[in-house]
Amino acid sequence: MKRRAGEVTMRYYIVDAFTDRPFGGNPAGVVLLGDAPFPDEGLMLQVAAELRYSETAFVRRLSATECHVRYFTPAAEVELCGHATVATFALLHRLGLADGRCLCHTLAGDLEIEAGERVMMQMAAPRIVEAIADTDAIYRALGLDGYRPQLPVQVAYTGLNDIMIQVPDVTTLNALQPDMEAVASITKEHETTSFHVFALPTQTIKQSNNQAITAYVRDFGPLYGIPEESATGTANAALTHYLAVNGVIPQQGDFAFLQGEAMGRPSVVATRIAADGTVYVGGTAAIVAEGNLLLDNK
Repeated sequence: MKRRAGEVTMRYYIVDAFTDRPFGGNPAGVVLLGDAPFPDEGLMLQVAAELRYSETAFVRRLSATECHVRYFTPAAEVELCGHATVATFALLHRLGLADGRCLCHTLAGDLEIEAGERVMMQMAAPRIVEAIADTDAIYRALGLDGYRPQLPVQVAYTGLNDIMIQVPDVTTLNALQPDMEAVASITKEHETTSFHVFALPTQTIKQSNNQAITAYVRDFGPLYGIPEESATGTANAALTHYLAVNGVIPQQGDFAFLQGEAMGRPSVVATRIAADGTVYVGGTAAIVAEGNLLLDNK
C-alpha cells in the first residue's frame, strides 16, 4: 500500500482475555509502540474510541522485562485494566517479547507480571475503601428495589474502586436489566468505576481444570462508556479481597470467577491471595486480529 506524506503507522492487535479461544472472554485493543514515546493523549483516546473496546492498552517496551502501559476507554484514561494487561502480556509472550517475570509500570503503580501461556498479574495493595450503608438507590438501579443482601455493599480497591454488590442467586444475576443512567450517577457519586454484582454458588461447580467457581459476576460501568464487561480483572481481584475480608473465602488460596454468561461471552477470571495478602489476577488469552492504524502525523 502506498503511504501518503506524513502518514505514520501503529501496530495494533485485538486480544480476547480470560479465555483460550477466540470470540470468548473480554476483548481488548493492544497497541505496541516499541520504545517510542506515548502519543498525544487526545490521539490515544481517539484510537480507543475507534477500536470501540472497553479498554485499549498502549504499550512501551523499556527492556526485555519491563514495560510502561497506559489504558484508555472510549471515554477516558483509567489507571489500570486487568483484562487489557492479561491481553498485553499474553500477546508479548506469543510474539517472543516477554517470558517469565516482568515489571509493568501503570498509573496505579508498578506491578509484577508473570508472562506465559497463562498470565498472572500482581494487583495494587487491596483495601476496603468505603462501606455504603444506604443501599436503596443501588438496588433500585438494578431493579431489585427493597432487597437486603446478606453481605455488606462496599467499595473495594486493587487498582480501581468498584462497588461490590451481592444479589440472591445466579438466576437473578443473569436477569438484571440495570438503569444505566442511575448506575452512572451512583458510581460517580462514590468515585468508583463500576457496579460489580455477584451471586455466590448454591452448589459446587467446577471448571475443566477442577477449579471450583467462587462466584458468578456481572460488571456495569456506564460512567466510563462500558455498559457491561464480559471479564473484569481489577474488579474480580477487588471482589476476592472483599470476600476474604467478609469471611466468605479463606485469607489465602486460588479462586475463580465466572463472568460474561449473560453476554454470550463466558470468561473465567483466576485470582490468588498470597501468604502476605497480595492479590493476583490472570488467565489465558487468544489473539483474534492484528493490523496497522494509519495516522496523519500532524
